[in-house]
Amino acid sequence: MYYKLLSALLSYPDEALVEAIPSLNEMLRSGLEASEAIVIGNFLRDLTSQDLTDAQGRYVQTFDMTPEHALHLTHHLFGDDKNRGPALIDLSEHYRGYGLAIASNDGDPNELPDHLPLMLEFCAQLQEEEAIAFLSQWTKVLGQLASNLEASNSTYAPLIRLIERRSRPLQAAA
Repeated sequence: MYYKLLSALLSYPDEALVEAIPSLNEMLRSGLEASEAIVIGNFLRDLTSQDLTDAQGRYVQTFDMTPEHALHLTHHLFGDDKNRGPALIDLSEHYRGYGLAIASNDGDPNELPDHLPLMLEFCAQLQEEEAIAFLSQWTKVLGQLASNLEASNSTYAPLIRLIERRSRPLQAAA
C-alpha cells in the first residue's frame, strides 16, 4: 500500500488522482507511521488546495522541465551518457527476473524502467525486505533528488525524503 500510494502521488496528477483523494486520506489512518502520514497528509492538502490544471502545470515544470528534478533515476547517474542504456536494460531484466510485467500508473508500457513511480509500483509487489533491498541501490540518487527539490522549495521533496528514508535498510528496520 505504501509504495503504491507514493507512486500515485509522484505520477502526473489527473482526475483519477483527485477523485481518489478521499480514499487516500483514509489510507493515512492505517498502516503508516505518524511522521509518514503527516508528510503525505500535508501533500494531499496542498494538492487539493489548487486547481487540477495548476497542479498539472506544477508537475510538468518540476519534473519534465527541470533536469535536476527528473524522476528517471538513472538520469542522475549517467545523464545522456551511453552507459545509461545498459543500466536501463539491467533494470528491465531485474523486473523480468521477478516474473513481473511492469507498467506505469497510467498503464503506459513505454515508460522507462527507472521512472520512480514505476519503480515504486514494482516495490509494491515485493515483500518489504525485498523492496528495501531494491531501493537501497538508489539511496544516494534519492537523496540528491530530494536535495534538488528542496532547493526549489518543491512540495514533492518531502515525498522523496520518505522514499529515501525507506531505502535505508538500517533505518527501515528500526
